[in-house]
Parts: sequence; C-alpha cells; structure tokens
Amino acid sequence: MARVCEVTGRKTITGYHVSKANNHVKRKFYPNLQVKRFFVEEEDRWVTLKLTAKAIHIINKKGISAVLKEMRAEGKKV
Repeated sequence: MARVCEVTGRKTITGYHVSKANNHVKRKFYPNLQVKRFFVEEEDRWVTLKLTAKAIHIINKKGISAVLKEMRAEGKKV
C-alpha cells in the first residue's frame, strides 16, 4: 500500500540531502504514519485506518464519527 494518510492525504515528498560540501543527493521524506483501530459506537464496529500523527490529533479533537462522515462526503470508502 502507498504511504498516504487516509484522513489528511499527506504523502511522501522528495527533496535533497545536502552535504557539507554542498553535494545534493535525492532522498524521500516519509509521513509519520501509524496504523490505528477505532471503535465507532454508531456503527458498532472497529475501523482500521492508516493515519499521520496530525490526523490522530484531529480525530481526538473532532471525534471518529465526525471524521468518518467527512471522509465519506469526499467519496472515500471506509
């Protein structure tokens, strides 16, 4: 699977490692992804999501049901 957050959409970006001699070598910056399970009381089931640390904070703030509702409105399958 791709390294993409299911809530925020953050993904791998590219950049350069720059040495002291100013040599540029391509590298990748990966998002801080975690696999988390949440229990949705309204649906009486567990939902597993691949999230960034920022998305976990968003879920703690808004609630899992509100975040799932927004994801479904965007057309994402949960």
